[in-house]
Amino acid sequence: MTATKEPRRRPGGRTARTTEAVHGAVLALIAEGGAARVQVPDVAERSGVHASTIYRRWGSPVSLVLDVALDRLGAAAEVPATGSLRGDLLAYARRTRAATEGPEGFALLHAVVSACDLTGKSEGAGMRHLHRRGTEIQAMLDRHPGDAPTLEDVLDGVLAPVYLRVLFNAGGMDDAYVEKLVDRLLLAGG
Repeated sequence: MTATKEPRRRPGGRTARTTEAVHGAVLALIAEGGAARVQVPDVAERSGVHASTIYRRWGSPVSLVLDVALDRLGAAAEVPATGSLRGDLLAYARRTRAATEGPEGFALLHAVVSACDLTGKSEGAGMRHLHRRGTEIQAMLDRHPGDAPTLEDVLDGVLAPVYLRVLFNAGGMDDAYVEKLVDRLLLAGG
């Protein structure tokens, strides 16, 4: 009788290592010259991942940048429960600001905005990103029933100003600015 072998599981696995290497290369190229600098042969050389693998998995430089953007901006949206609505909103705003800072943040946010379908359909990676942010914000608000602002209030009062300042390189987003956004939001809702 032949014993069946279970497939050996690798911690992290090749796919995770490939993604990590490619994402790192994309971020490095963006830091050097913006999203236009991201070309598959350059990513392959820096990451050590064969170009055919990159083309097969991501398809194009635009898809590469978008994948990195959604990954990085998505990680920024995870907000731990701090015990207070103000604390949660501050943590969310600070993480969003940190994920969008610098030339990499601009390029990544620009990639997400560019992926939005401007025909009004709620399809496409850009709109999926916005829907995910909305779901995460709503979950945060649901932890604080009562006088909590609405999802739309948070989008308009916190997320939009941060994204706008990044996209137009308006700067000035330190902790004091983020606190002012959150305090203004809470004051308007109360």
